[in-house]
Amino acid sequence: MKKITLSILFSIIITIELFAQKQVIANENTLSALIDGKEFSSQPRRIKIGNYYWITANTTGPDKSLRFWFVDFEKTDKAPVAGKYLIVDEKYPSEKTWKQMLAEGSFKGMAVVKYVEETRAPRMEYHVGNSWTGEGKVGEINLSPISNGFLEGTFTVSLAGKVWKERVSATVFGGGNRLLGKLTDKAKTSATGYNYDIDPEGNGYRRQDGEDKIEITNGKFKLKFDN
Repeated sequence: MKKITLSILFSIIITIELFAQKQVIANENTLSALIDGKEFSSQPRRIKIGNYYWITANTTGPDKSLRFWFVDFEKTDKAPVAGKYLIVDEKYPSEKTWKQMLAEGSFKGMAVVKYVEETRAPRMEYHVGNSWTGEGKVGEINLSPISNGFLEGTFTVSLAGKVWKERVSATVFGGGNRLLGKLTDKAKTSATGYNYDIDPEGNGYRRQDGEDKIEITNGKFKLKFDN
């Protein structure tokens, strides 16, 4: 048993050292916000899938991930159109809704926001916030062009919060391999700037009863969108 434990620990150390030697890919992107009154800042990354954009801003120690998915009504293959984007939940967007909002002229598109924070290390407990569509306006993102392919965004949003805890069975039966996987994902996140396997849903965690709110204010990002 001792040999197995030492072997696992040695593998963890080697993995962390290898990723620590890598340099995070430098970029000029910035993001800052107050999350429940606490400062959060990161160099966000952009992922483009078809006409849809995914912005992911991540930090480690503890792990935190703030993500935006949004699409403009014009659905171009270029950068999103400047203007206001309504923040909704992931089940809300539809072609019918887009057409209605486009006709009204109030918003250029919709956005979905998710925040995940590790509250007990190593990745044993999370506080997860999802944007939702309730009565009134939950939040919005305002995009404006700057220069050289950059867009500046300002935002504020109220997220529906849930606590997720690792199942005892996942901890026990996962053993050293599960721990190694967690620390490897942490190292990858730190080395690349992208989040690695941070979402608890469907990954050996149980959502706890009760719900709270996660308030994100004074949000601002600068991101390069041209390819």
